[in-house]
Amino acid sequence: MKTLILYATKHGAAEDIAKRIAAQIGDADLYNLKQENIPQLGDYDCVIVGSSVYAGAFRKEAKAFLARNADQLCEKKLGLFICAMSENNEDEVLKANVPEEVVKAATAARTLGGAFDPKKGNFFERLIMKAVTKQSGSISTISDEKISKFVEAMKS
Repeated sequence: MKTLILYATKHGAAEDIAKRIAAQIGDADLYNLKQENIPQLGDYDCVIVGSSVYAGAFRKEAKAFLARNADQLCEKKLGLFICAMSENNEDEVLKANVPEEVVKAATAARTLGGAFDPKKGNFFERLIMKAVTKQSGSISTISDEKISKFVEAMKS
């Protein structure tokens, strides 16, 4: 099964997750949605799309890609991953950012964790993360166990 993994990231956590998924799947093509040379979806049997989430919103390039390609994505084995520190509002995030038919067509749609490195964030991001997490250092909730379960679902 030929697999394409697409991701949108601000500080690199979604890219990290995408790379971990690719390593477990094996032969997969990996692209940042900010790139202009994204391959044709017709060349792939399986497509996985992920985005980091800030204030409940996907990165604009991921949201636009999902809306623009909804029909083609619904015809593929499809996985959606959310890169966020919390999975409490996973359903609401999907509903607000992904066309309903795309969510329904997905084999797996899960939050796989998130990360924040204060060195990569601006002043306001650092302030918000410190207020929310009560920590000032690097934080990661990326779960290899959740990633493995996501990959298992995509392979079945």
